[in-house]
Amino acid sequence: MKFFQRLGRSLMLPVAVLPVAAILSGIGYWILTATGNDANLVGVFFQTAGGALLDNLPLLFAIGVALGMATKPDGTSALAGLVSWLVVTTLLSPENVALFQGIDEAEVDLAFSNLENVFVGMLCGLIGAWSYDRFKETELPDALAFFSGRRSVAIVSAGLSLVLALVLFFVWPLAFGGLVAFGEFILTLGPVGVGLYGFLNRLLIPLGLHHALNSVFWFDVAGINDLGNFLDGSGTYGVTGQYMTGFFPIMMFGLPGAALAMYVTARTSRRKVAAGVLFSSAVAAFFVGVTEPLEFAFMFLAPGLYLLHALFTGISMAISALLPVRMGFGFSGGFIDLVLGWVNPMAQNPWAIPLMGIFWFAVYFLAFRWIILRFDLKTPGRDDSFDGRVEGEDAASDSRYAATATAFLAALGGASNITDLENCATRLRMELADVSKVDEAALKRAGAAGTMKPGGHSVQVIYGTSVQFVKDAMERIMSGADRPVDGEDVRALEEQGPADGTGSGTALRASSLVRLRRPVEGSSVPLDQVPDPTFAQGVMGPGIAIEPSDGLVLAPAEGTVAHVFPTGHAVALTLEDGVEVLIHVGLDTVEMKGHGFETLVATGDRVVAGTPLLRADLTAIRAAGHPTVTPVIVMNDPGARIELV
Repeated sequence: MKFFQRLGRSLMLPVAVLPVAAILSGIGYWILTATGNDANLVGVFFQTAGGALLDNLPLLFAIGVALGMATKPDGTSALAGLVSWLVVTTLLSPENVALFQGIDEAEVDLAFSNLENVFVGMLCGLIGAWSYDRFKETELPDALAFFSGRRSVAIVSAGLSLVLALVLFFVWPLAFGGLVAFGEFILTLGPVGVGLYGFLNRLLIPLGLHHALNSVFWFDVAGINDLGNFLDGSGTYGVTGQYMTGFFPIMMFGLPGAALAMYVTARTSRRKVAAGVLFSSAVAAFFVGVTEPLEFAFMFLAPGLYLLHALFTGISMAISALLPVRMGFGFSGGFIDLVLGWVNPMAQNPWAIPLMGIFWFAVYFLAFRWIILRFDLKTPGRDDSFDGRVEGEDAASDSRYAATATAFLAALGGASNITDLENCATRLRMELADVSKVDEAALKRAGAAGTMKPGGHSVQVIYGTSVQFVKDAMERIMSGADRPVDGEDVRALEEQGPADGTGSGTALRASSLVRLRRPVEGSSVPLDQVPDPTFAQGVMGPGIAIEPSDGLVLAPAEGTVAHVFPTGHAVALTLEDGVEVLIHVGLDTVEMKGHGFETLVATGDRVVAGTPLLRADLTAIRAAGHPTVTPVIVMNDPGARIELV
């Protein structure tokens, strides 16, 4: 199950771009159909723009899975996934298959014309991820040293893809042909067969095999041609459209109901993130009938829900076949096609479709909401991996953050006293209803390095580079997703105290001179002149600041990237001798939420002096009203003195 949940999370990257693409494509289709001109410039423009992504969904999945399934990827895995996709699809293209078999291209099995699907894309992505994890650090003999390490990943991926192509060469036609034959059998089952078709149509989408079934019912493979006859108005009234009608209530209403259920059951702290994917995908499903963005959002994260969705689709198809309701589409079962097909001579009682849709909206919402809460399914917004935790973080760390969060909440006057909670690179930023309730001594005992009160209802608690995990733990307790830890654990935390005085959790070094390469070009500024008391008073540790003249930030010495902040405005390094260094570009730049920043490394990467870490747009920082002065802080040596060389 964990594998499939990781796979589902990997698909979020490509899926996030699909709703807009679906809407663009749908608008283009509507314009072309409404004008009756297939060469309408505006319609072609919109349809081509949207189709650029929708038509390449399998390729996006190959890259997304390769990137998401790899451990600490740097882009090499995505390249390997792309290489795998190109090798497999090129080798098994109809023209090359005809060459291998020594036949004309027209005689090639229809299966190879349907090979470029999301299932093959995911297989190629898994090959890319596996190749990256296993061979990114491979050392070859000196004669082949150029191909060592990451350069070997794509080569290995290409070799494995040859094997995959060979397997698919024999297996794919059998699977595709078997489904076509099964689809022809379904024809003999009447409305039950229509429902079974709808159920299998949804069930086969993750494998891309639904196209085999669709070809039987929508086109002229078995003499039905449901889609073509509806559009031409040349079918049989009351019959034509039965293999399409039941999709409309599900796509337009049912799945948006599921999206709303997933939104209201998401953790309070993650609803904004969940809403971005869910609501845009629901809009695409309603207006255009493109459901993949929404289905892939929970297909692997909660496969039980997807099975229920497939069952509901089958029931909707069967009911529609029994009722005197018929409707068809040229693109998909969305609002645009419903409007365009309303006056089609094959349309029968189209007014019933919205009424059926309202019913299915309620069914999906209530069923999804109850099941998600009952079985604690990890749908978008409920998955721990989206809460800022690092994969592989041990239970001891989780326990400590939970204990710290519990102690902080108590010292801040309780959860009800916090009206707004955010964090930057090293501190919690809060708005409190009553600032007088803050117990600074208790915050210090729980691990805070210091407390700042800028004025009004604002309070800042300085903790260290792990502050994000404490903030997330606080939000989970405040929302009710987690329970506060026992008082005994909190007391143990207070007795232990902060490991290094800054919440960073590392042992103190002996005081020393720390020589660093200048991480960013510019003039040096004494730390006590930085217009931020947290840095100026040395609360986070000693250091120096730089007024940058260039936005490229380089590693000041050899070491490991300890943490890259999601907003890209700061990076923490652990140097070879154990020194922990924080480079914070600008002041209050966390408020820019990543705008103007580009991270060039990932947590865990090894770097040497001069390795680019991040790039900042100094003009954008100044335009946002923030100082660009960049503190460089030693986090684990209160007596350290930095010298830039």
